[in-house]
Amino acid sequence: MQRDTLGVGIIGMGRAGMGHARNFAMGIQGARLVAVAEPDAATRAKACAELPGVASYANFEELLANPDVQAVVIVTPTVYHRDIAVRAAQAGKHIFCEKPMAMNAVECQAMIDAATAAQVKLQIGFMRRFDRSFIEAKARIDRGDIGQVVQVKSLTHGPSTPQPWMYDIRKSNGPLAEVNSHDIDTVRWFTGSDVVSVYALGGNYRCPDARQAYPDFYDNVLVLAQFQNNMQGMIGGAQGVKYGYDARVEILGTEGILFVGGLADTTIVSCTSAGVSRPIVKSWTNLFLDAYRGEAESFVQCILQNTETRVTGIDGLRAVQIVNAGNESLRTAQPVRIL
Repeated sequence: MQRDTLGVGIIGMGRAGMGHARNFAMGIQGARLVAVAEPDAATRAKACAELPGVASYANFEELLANPDVQAVVIVTPTVYHRDIAVRAAQAGKHIFCEKPMAMNAVECQAMIDAATAAQVKLQIGFMRRFDRSFIEAKARIDRGDIGQVVQVKSLTHGPSTPQPWMYDIRKSNGPLAEVNSHDIDTVRWFTGSDVVSVYALGGNYRCPDARQAYPDFYDNVLVLAQFQNNMQGMIGGAQGVKYGYDARVEILGTEGILFVGGLADTTIVSCTSAGVSRPIVKSWTNLFLDAYRGEAESFVQCILQNTETRVTGIDGLRAVQIVNAGNESLRTAQPVRIL
């Protein structure tokens, strides 16, 4: 392998893992996909069929032992992120970790400390920071186009119901983690501040199978957030909405407002005797295609050029703190202070 080409290994080959694998397999400048790890044999076989010539392993330890792997992408369930990231850092591998970063702030800090001690890069997968529209919105905010930001509202509605393992909030941290981590990072990014307190409301409206065994599960949630700089935030999340994948942000300033994102898949509008229709985005996998590629390119370049990652471990830690505080607010029906 050329010295200026980064060998990348993907750990976890579910839908999101395959998305990352395809990006690296199709060509990210300065990197190439050399290995994947997946404990489920059927999932691993399916991935290998699509990725010929790539080494495959049943466990991540074998992947970390491969000397051709200099960086890993962690795309496993959240409960495994801390242990894999710490082991990867100890093995001298740079780390890209999908959101949510970990289950709690202690685990996040352990990942940060391990990466710092090993002098490897750690980037968190908040891909909206690499989306062209979101980047333009941030530039307009920083330029003062809408005056001083007062309030940021961000929502994500997913079309499908959760996988059964997600019903247990103790193992998944719930929709606030699985659905709204990107919204949490977005409001932090656009306000330029950290959250000091949250108040959350939630309920289970679409998942009757979870109600008896998991009475604390929610598929709908609203979070009100107060920031250190006195700005206001609101986060909305929903699963099982069926109509499509819906990700939108509203940034209100003292002199105007910005809208980012939308439900339409294209600009085509059809008008017939049956009515007016417009294609709707069906999945996150096609809404942020360029952003996913952009975050991968940024991760590789920060390693090759020895620069800071654009989304740091602290960004991941802060988002997890807000998730945990939101879940506590849901349990207690009280505001929860973070900082």
